[in-house]
Amino acid sequence: MLQRIRESLALLLLALLPFHAFFVTVGTKLLVGSNHAPLTALTLWKEAVLGIILVIAVWEMVVGGRLSGVGKNLSTDNRQPTTDIIDWLIGALLVLSLVVTAATHGDWKLYLFGFKYDFVPLVAFLVLRRVSWSDIFMKRAFVTLIITGGIVACFGIMGMYLPQEFFVRLGYSDLHSLYRPNAPLAAFQQIGGSGIRRMQSVMSGPNQLGLWLLLPLSVLLTRKKVVSCRLSVVSMFIVIALLLSLSRSAVLAAGVIVTILLWNVLNKKMFISAMLSVLAAASVGGIVLYQFSPDLIVRAASSRGHISRPLEAIGMIMRQPLGYGLGTAGPASNRVSDTCVHLEDGADASWASDRPELCVFVGDTQVQPEAPCSCPFLPENWYLQIGIEMGVLGLLLYVVTIGVLIRRLFVTSFIRINEVTNNQLFTQSITLALLGVSIAALFLHAWEDAAIAYTVWLLVAVVTPQSERQDH
Repeated sequence: MLQRIRESLALLLLALLPFHAFFVTVGTKLLVGSNHAPLTALTLWKEAVLGIILVIAVWEMVVGGRLSGVGKNLSTDNRQPTTDIIDWLIGALLVLSLVVTAATHGDWKLYLFGFKYDFVPLVAFLVLRRVSWSDIFMKRAFVTLIITGGIVACFGIMGMYLPQEFFVRLGYSDLHSLYRPNAPLAAFQQIGGSGIRRMQSVMSGPNQLGLWLLLPLSVLLTRKKVVSCRLSVVSMFIVIALLLSLSRSAVLAAGVIVTILLWNVLNKKMFISAMLSVLAAASVGGIVLYQFSPDLIVRAASSRGHISRPLEAIGMIMRQPLGYGLGTAGPASNRVSDTCVHLEDGADASWASDRPELCVFVGDTQVQPEAPCSCPFLPENWYLQIGIEMGVLGLLLYVVTIGVLIRRLFVTSFIRINEVTNNQLFTQSITLALLGVSIAALFLHAWEDAAIAYTVWLLVAVVTPQSERQDH
């Protein structure tokens, strides 16, 4: 009974997480009116549901007195609680985060902000891999991701043609392309001054949309047969939405996913031919897009940030290799900093004169306000963010954790590819999604969005049961 309730809540969470930003924005507008920051009571619904799932899981372990793995065939396992290298690595990261924070800034409110982004998904993973998940849950999770992906993609395509005023009436900000912690969410982003929208759909940003779509895309690509007309249409919409998000990191991750699948299903000669065809098509498409709008490909300001900020982050780590404490970099620092807008040299900043809450920089010069601003530091790399917060040791522990986990999942799911079971297909899709987001994390704060982090780590927990080996 407890397992059935837990799995039902997990499916509900998987279905609703992508709509979190939309629900909170519209809900805030309905409850308190326009131009208000998202209500905290509304933003915490997902943590509340996840918390209930974790409490049920812990109660199952206490009542059952055992730890179970994936599948019904393991549900009668009476082994005592075990730990493995993944548990120890995450545990070491947790202890290190406390030690470094206590030795540095000592601001435990800031620590909690950092903990929310860095550790809540990992803690959920540690707990949920210790309970049994039924085969029917896996099948329903498959269907949930596909249906939700189709809805998110269709809404995003329609939203590309809706005026900004429509979104303002729903409760979104009257500005685009800006994140302001104490203001409504922007409905979409544009590329530089081109006026070209990036698809955002119901999520908090185009990068978040592109990365989340890797999940239903991986599920669709790993199905034994994608012959259904409905699935083909859904797949087409998801691919279109991913491309229209204009998230280069998500497209790169999708390319890696497709490459791995082709490598496993094609012989060497066919694989080389397929990859050459894909590269040729991508090259032609890139040239055409560049001729149409160079900003779509080059995006100079964004590209400079993806180079300069990681270099700055590396310099910070070298200056303080033991770390600066949790919350000092990445999305957590956004919560406690000013809203900073960085414009190109020579850009006109007059549009911001009636918005004194914005800190505006033209090039390297602050032009608004007169008082010094405290800007967040976003290294544009999740691993370097961990390195800034927890030092070189934390960076190494985190990278090893991800590497060990991905290797284990590949070993268990990408074997005897022509004779895989449905459970192996499920594991393959989640493995590819985890790999895709981990690759994107080299260029983005890929794990900051709850829809991505909670979904991926919950499903990774389902397919990563505890080791049968007892570690002492």
